[in-house]
Amino acid sequence: MANNELEVVKGVDLQRYMGRWYEIASIPSRNQPKNGTNTRATYTLNEDGTVHVLNETWSDGKRGFIQGTAYKVDPKSDEAKLKVKFYVPPFLPIIPVTGDYWVLYLDDDYQYALIGQPSRKNLWILCRANRVDEEVYNKLIKKAKEVGYDVSKLKTTAHTDPPPETENAPADTKGLWWVKSIFEK
Repeated sequence: MANNELEVVKGVDLQRYMGRWYEIASIPSRNQPKNGTNTRATYTLNEDGTVHVLNETWSDGKRGFIQGTAYKVDPKSDEAKLKVKFYVPPFLPIIPVTGDYWVLYLDDDYQYALIGQPSRKNLWILCRANRVDEEVYNKLIKKAKEVGYDVSKLKTTAHTDPPPETENAPADTKGLWWVKSIFEK
């Protein structure tokens, strides 16, 4: 049985954590496109210690994206509890939306991670590559289950090989993926 409070990784080296991470599976947030493929996040450390977040996904052959900022909940703590803030809708960024980004597991080589929220409603399995070994995947599923996630709600994310490039990708310039995601089940 899971404890009420989720334990998070301590001592994450943010510099090593930066770069691109592919979503392998998720219990997605309601703002994520339901038919997204090649979903990934790219993190860049800002001079002020915050993190620039670029989330990308492809729906119907077009690249949708949203940018935000992540920051430590308690700058003095060594716990990997972050908040991430996006402005929505992406095509007219006026409403700030924040969410929890807690690193629940991170391997020693910073190649795969389990990200969750204290509500246990959303979960992400991330990897530096767009594929993960079955043994690693099962290890992360087991960890998620141990801390109280309903892993039956996990959806695997489809990826192409090779993954699409951001440059010159046909873009969803109207941010319709975000609007559609609200109304889709």
